Amino acid sequence: MPHGKKTQMVTAGRDPKWTQGVVNPPVQRASTILFDTVADKKKATINRANKTLFYGRRGTNTHFAFQQAMTEIEGGAGCALFPSGAAAIANSILAFVETGDHILMVDTCYEPTRDFCNVIMKKMGVETTYYDPMIGEGIRSLIQPNTKVLFTESPGSITMEVQDIPKLSNIAHEHDIIVMLDNTWGAGVNFSPFDYGVDISIQAATKYIGGHSDIMLGTATSTAEHWDQLREQCYLMGQCVSPDDVYMALRGIRTLGIRLKQHDENGLKIANWLAKRPEVDHVRHPSLASCPGHEFFKRDFSGGNGLFSFVLKHSHPKATTALLDGMTHFGMGYSWGGFESLILATEPSSFNSLRTIANPQFSGTLIRLHIGLEDVEDLIQDLETGFERYNAAIKNG
Repeated sequence: MPHGKKTQMVTAGRDPKWTQGVVNPPVQRASTILFDTVADKKKATINRANKTLFYGRRGTNTHFAFQQAMTEIEGGAGCALFPSGAAAIANSILAFVETGDHILMVDTCYEPTRDFCNVIMKKMGVETTYYDPMIGEGIRSLIQPNTKVLFTESPGSITMEVQDIPKLSNIAHEHDIIVMLDNTWGAGVNFSPFDYGVDISIQAATKYIGGHSDIMLGTATSTAEHWDQLREQCYLMGQCVSPDDVYMALRGIRTLGIRLKQHDENGLKIANWLAKRPEVDHVRHPSLASCPGHEFFKRDFSGGNGLFSFVLKHSHPKATTALLDGMTHFGMGYSWGGFESLILATEPSSFNSLRTIANPQFSGTLIRLHIGLEDVEDLIQDLETGFERYNAAIKNG
């Protein structure tokens, strides 16, 4: 019997064989698994890929519960776990390429993804071509006979471009190319990857899945066609995660829907407020028409969250520093997806290293915000005071 997303988030991964009679699956820590008989050991060896206790690196019941929950929520046939989102990205790519292969990588990818391709993949003899996130049908011209992976990230890192994932997926599959998506922003809730042709959906569960800025965790959920290869190759790479972090992520799933809804509501209020500010050139929030790919967001996504950016009319590093320094409710820090609000700035010159072909066409400083669960009025007041410092710094030279 199908369930709605809200029900799914409450019930996913709560099979009695994992919960053992309690509401939440207990934390099961283990390296060695003991077998009563030779026959039991042989049976476990044969079934070791099917959520059966075999060895700690394969997972415990705590891991199995979370993997099942992620598969139920995102779809697909199975979910592999990693110690971070960056590890999930790197190992998912590694599982499907070899020397001489070619990757198509969206130019607006997460910075560590770019570094992985430019350093590790290059060292392995795997070529990477970066493509504009809004390329659409034009992706055909970049496909080579040895292209194995089309990697997408939607919305894009920092600049928030929303890609036409169905079109890109259809074209890729015509050439037997595996489509991977960094689906961290969609969180598996606001964007259902396997409905739009994605083969492997990757998340930094560090962010909205965990939701409290206190774990490091990555996931890669796969279709049945690619699940065996993803699972086994990542196991060979020694990938495993703490059952304590998995327990926290599993608990985070229970409130994921309601948290995303509140992040989205708060974020939209502030995005609309920023759009009216005289200091702001434009806001890059997928829900607003000013964001590239807004039409794809309206078509494919069921909601948003608290992460977006806006561009100032000018680049004035001293004034930007004045804006950021002295914030009361906005912390300055990497990552996002927790209950707290965050703020970071990127000067236009920085995009020379962050982008290869899709350098954004604006000259002002970009400010990335993560809007948390605080009172919106307090956050707006914090930003307003920050703009006062910003304007004063410009005035004083």
